[in-house]
Amino acid sequence: MMEWQVLLTIVALALSTYMTRIVGYLAFSNRTLSPRATRVMQAVPGCVLIAVIAPVIVSGSIANMVAVAVTCLAMLRFSLLPTVLIAIIVTGVLRHLGF
Repeated sequence: MMEWQVLLTIVALALSTYMTRIVGYLAFSNRTLSPRATRVMQAVPGCVLIAVIAPVIVSGSIANMVAVAVTCLAMLRFSLLPTVLIAIIVTGVLRHLGF
């Protein structure tokens, strides 16, 4: 049985995620962005992804560093879904082996 704090945390995170998305939509739905602002908005997802991945890369964990290297190689050869699956499998196997 799930504790009420866990359920409350999940609901709060889901609500905050939804609210940030809806506020962004409402704020920009009736505006025409300049070409510069459009380029900035297009770069945001990549910046967020790097902000999430960078701590993993420098964590010092052998499994994480090897998985990032394998993922970089896989993305040169495969599309997104196979690359993500390869990254998950490599990370899981290395962690299972104790790296």
